[in-house]
Amino acid sequence: MLDAILKLCSLDTYVQAPVALMAVAVGGHCADAGYLEHTYTGILEKHGDARVEYMERFAFCERTKTAYAVVAMGESAICTNIILKKGVVKE
Repeated sequence: MLDAILKLCSLDTYVQAPVALMAVAVGGHCADAGYLEHTYTGILEKHGDARVEYMERFAFCERTKTAYAVVAMGESAICTNIILKKGVVKE
């Protein structure tokens, strides 16, 4: 789904990190985190920008309150939350 979104919507090139992932809490465990980070990074690099910031869980949730859109992708793995900062649509 991330690949499909990035084909239609470019990321903001004027911010430090146009992508935010929810950081795994200290002492927390997320078996899928490494795999998903690798997968997301590969997709982001394919579209030209892999600058990512990691946000504390509650800060991440607060930031989603001001999101332009929320997409529920039906992903069954945990730790898959991602925020994309939209840039200028090229075509």
